[in-house]
Amino acid sequence: MTTSFTQLTGKYDFDPTHSRIGFVARHAMVTKVRGQFKEFTGALQVDGDDPAKSTAVVNIKAHSVDTANADRDGHLRSSDFLQLDTYPEINFVSTDISHLGDTDFEVTGDLTVKDVTKPVTVKISHEGVATDPYGNVRIGFEGTTTISRKEFGITWNAALETGGVLVSDKVVLEFDISAIKVG
Repeated sequence: MTTSFTQLTGKYDFDPTHSRIGFVARHAMVTKVRGQFKEFTGALQVDGDDPAKSTAVVNIKAHSVDTANADRDGHLRSSDFLQLDTYPEINFVSTDISHLGDTDFEVTGDLTVKDVTKPVTVKISHEGVATDPYGNVRIGFEGTTTISRKEFGITWNAALETGGVLVSDKVVLEFDISAIKVG
């Protein structure tokens, strides 16, 4: 059964107080470190009849990186990683949206980190639509993609005595988004 998205047509802004943009990277080859960006904006233009005409834009403030460890966060903000003094934002602009069936989509676009722009594809699942107690129409979606941080010029690492490296090259980006209809 295919879900109809006609009623979703319109412009939406991310609600950052009910959304999360996170990441996961392997640390010391034995565990995962999770973090998030606490400051971001995003906008969607949804064409429910033809999802390929829809668009998505996301702007993330690099200084808002948070892994619940001040020393690690400081290192991530430094020139070894995000170099936020020179590159204060991480941006994504969609170039294609494909409906895979039911509630599943692929959103392809240009991700810019440290002034390096590469195409990425995020697998997205539409989680629903609701009218909140304040009369706002909300849509929700979640998705993930895996990127190579080296492709974005983030190459710092340290070798481990037991072999391997301290920080994985592969980073999983996570999106849990609630967006409010504004037009």
